[in-house]
Amino acid sequence: MRRHLERHRTGKAGWLRAAVLGADDGILSTASLMLGVAAAHGSRVNLLIAGVAGLVAGAMSMAAGEYVSVHSQKDTERADLSIERVELKTDNKGEHKELAEIYIARGLDPSLAKQVAKQLMAHDALGAHARDELGISKALRPRPIQAALSSAASFALGALMPLLVTAIAPGKGLILLVSVSSLALLALLGGLAARAGGAGVMIGAMRVAFWGGLAMAMTAGIGWLFGTVV
Repeated sequence: MRRHLERHRTGKAGWLRAAVLGADDGILSTASLMLGVAAAHGSRVNLLIAGVAGLVAGAMSMAAGEYVSVHSQKDTERADLSIERVELKTDNKGEHKELAEIYIARGLDPSLAKQVAKQLMAHDALGAHARDELGISKALRPRPIQAALSSAASFALGALMPLLVTAIAPGKGLILLVSVSSLALLALLGGLAARAGGAGVMIGAMRVAFWGGLAMAMTAGIGWLFGTVV
């Protein structure tokens, strides 16, 4: 018997969002930081120092933020599962009824819902309630360390791009090359993410490029202002 496989995009949403956001942040924050320094008449060495510092600080910030966020989610799920274990021990009949009501609300006939709840709880009572009552599944289990490392890595990879351009670009066209290459990379990432998610490629690319350009322009403007005053 041939198995029917459907290619859904929702399974990609979590890791794709984290990877794209990390790389976008790396490109945008590092490029903006270096453009601000360049607009304040900083040298190439000043730009590279600022860029490397931004890469390290941003990667560590992403890792710390993601770790704390995902670990908080993990702690919450653990607490909910502990409550559910107690309820299964103290009110097993009520938990059967609660699970059956969930299936009735989803469209099952009451008698069938009771039968399904009974069989699932006989197989794995906690797993059934975790999945259908709490929305917790093994496939979406929080992994704080993995999330922290992947966010830091994606940020660092994104931040390397404007750093490399700064290192090899000629002095006269440095600001223009960093700006154009960063916007092109942001647009590319936005388009790829939109395509993978089933959305319009051009819209995704333009959306990311617009906000990226605005952020870089504002940072460069602040650098120019302070560089002029000083």
